[in-house]
Amino acid sequence: MTQSVVVQVGQCGNQIGCCFWDLALREHAAVNQKGIYDEAISSFFRNVDTRVVGDGGSISKGKICSLKARAVLIDMEEGVVNEILQGPLRDVFDSKQLITDISGSGNNWAVGHKVFGSLYQEQILEKLRKSAEHCDCLQCFFIIHSMGGGTGSGLGTFLLKVLEDEFPEVYRLVTSVYPSGEDDVITSPYNSILAMKELNEHADCVLPIDNQSLFDIISKIDVMVNSGKLGTTIKPKSLVTSSAGASKKRQEKPFDAMNNVVANLLLNLTSSARFEGSLNMDLNEISMNLVPFPQLHYLVSSLTPLYTLADVNIPPRRLDQMFSDAFSKDHQLIRADPKHNLYLACALMVRGNVQISDLRRNIERLKPSLRFVSWNQEGWKTSLCSVPPVGHSHSLLALANNTCVKPTFVELRERFMRLYKKKAHLHHYLQIEGMEESCFTEALSSLSALVQEYNQLDATKSMPAEDLPRLSVAV
Repeated sequence: MTQSVVVQVGQCGNQIGCCFWDLALREHAAVNQKGIYDEAISSFFRNVDTRVVGDGGSISKGKICSLKARAVLIDMEEGVVNEILQGPLRDVFDSKQLITDISGSGNNWAVGHKVFGSLYQEQILEKLRKSAEHCDCLQCFFIIHSMGGGTGSGLGTFLLKVLEDEFPEVYRLVTSVYPSGEDDVITSPYNSILAMKELNEHADCVLPIDNQSLFDIISKIDVMVNSGKLGTTIKPKSLVTSSAGASKKRQEKPFDAMNNVVANLLLNLTSSARFEGSLNMDLNEISMNLVPFPQLHYLVSSLTPLYTLADVNIPPRRLDQMFSDAFSKDHQLIRADPKHNLYLACALMVRGNVQISDLRRNIERLKPSLRFVSWNQEGWKTSLCSVPPVGHSHSLLALANNTCVKPTFVELRERFMRLYKKKAHLHHYLQIEGMEESCFTEALSSLSALVQEYNQLDATKSMPAEDLPRLSVAV
């Protein structure tokens, strides 16, 4: 079994991370009722004997003593990390896993990347090395951050370069939360474009998530809950939302429900690495199968059923309906329409009591309505994990490498240009040492090159699928 390390950067990254660890613990508790430290738990948690002075002795087998998350928490403001340390998850983290400052990055990518990057590089490296040493077979670094603020975008992308230099063989999977058009951070287009250049160059795979899509999903769930239809009795013991159980006492915050959707995405994404199944998928297989060109590593994710996130007791959707939902716009975590765009590849990660024949049948059923590039008509990757999310019979996460992400980047570029043409707020960046105007023009041309690559692929949409000659075998 392989291990992964989660690196949470900035306020958004740490809040999503907090939801993820909460849900992961509940999921393992539901499956592992004897409290034995097994391979499934070891993929994201260490078992520590706290009686041993110093770092605590790791125990690889036997009863669970004290679980510690394989995580590094970084934020240049103390607020969120302190809140985690005072909350129900305080025992899961060790002070040796935390890096905080008190000043914050002031929503400025340059402060996060240039100032705090060089200031904390050694400390960050030391914590990452320590986390890696505790792994038998380190496979992946999960970076969770937002694009709009200063620490998440600046220090989050600085970290990618550090990881690439220090652990070149370890897969870097990034979950990036993109700001919506109504974002209240005026400089978020600058931060996002500067961060995009780093993602283009140093990430293996990026799951872009759109704040507006998360908001739309939560609004739909609220409508379902409040309409009184579809048997909306709240499940008393559902472990699907972070508002249940241990954290019930604390006041729900506005972003809790949205962060929870992202945490569920990560939970499903890692399920194959954490539990057994008839068709397991390694995390590095995602990049290997879904990213044919190194720059085009942005994957559109969709999650179904979504109502799990509302603790709503809705009858389980028919299996075929679940597969159809995964390809509808309403279930996506980014505003895009893959059905009318070009697929480079697609992965279906299914959890629960689902047969391989169900998977095959649904792929054959959906295939005619989806447009794949001519040279990869069979570009499907599938995984089956036998353990469903708590309280549900099955779930599905679809990851699509599709040209439909292009409008998100084009819109971001337009918002950037509106500020940049007037040179608005530019002085806040240029007063930082090492920051020059060329940083902006390079970031802009990097994004334009990415958009151009998607344009070239889209131009092949009308081309017929190649019927490649096959080797004839003499019988």
